[in-house]
Amino acid sequence: MNALPPSEKNACPTCGQPNRCSVAAGEDAQGCWCMHTPVSRTALARLPQEERGQRCICPVCARPSEGPDGTAAPL
Repeated sequence: MNALPPSEKNACPTCGQPNRCSVAAGEDAQGCWCMHTPVSRTALARLPQEERGQRCICPVCARPSEGPDGTAAPL
């Protein structure tokens, strides 16, 4: 497995914005936003196969998609 450059580890593979990953920043994983916020399974399923387990998505991309009535779509 190849190590990604730091700039890529800190970018969301879905949108390219900062992913705010504590682990990529060299901090404790328990302090990461994803340990305290639900992450949508549908958001994770949208990740390209080659990015899975390599980079974290950002909090915005981790949110569940909304249905037509503005409510969260089922996972």
